[in-house]
Amino acid sequence: MLHALDLATAHCPLPAARCMLLSSVSCILAPMAWILLIIAGLLEVVWAGFMNASQGFTRLWPSVWCLVFMIASFALLAKAMQTIPMGTSYAVWTGIGAAGAAIVGMVYFKEPASAIRMVCILMVLGGVAGLKMTH
Repeated sequence: MLHALDLATAHCPLPAARCMLLSSVSCILAPMAWILLIIAGLLEVVWAGFMNASQGFTRLWPSVWCLVFMIASFALLAKAMQTIPMGTSYAVWTGIGAAGAAIVGMVYFKEPASAIRMVCILMVLGGVAGLKMTH
C-alpha cells in the first residue's frame, strides 16, 4: 500500500530525503535541469569553436559570438546548478564541452582523428552518462 508521501515523491528523480525537503514543483523540474545542463554543454562547444575562429579575439564577429554563447552557456549552467549538485553539473558540463570541442576540432578544424582520441572521447562521454545515472 502506497502512502501519501510515496505518491508525492514517486515521480521525483532525486533521493527520497531530498524530495521530502523540496516542494513537488522542484522535483518535477529536475528533468528540466538536466535538459538545461545538456544545452549549456552544447553551447560550450559552440563558444569554444567561435573562440578558435576568433584567432585569439583578434576577429570581431567570432569574438562577439563567442562571448554571447559563453554567457548563455554559463547562465544555463547556473540555472541547472539550482537543482543538480555542483560537482555533478560542472563535471557533466565540462565533459560535454570537452568531448564536443574535440569532435568539432576534428570535423571543422581538421585536427587529428586518431583511434585513441575517439576512445578517449567515448570514455569522457561514458563518465558523463555515469554521472547522470548515479544522480
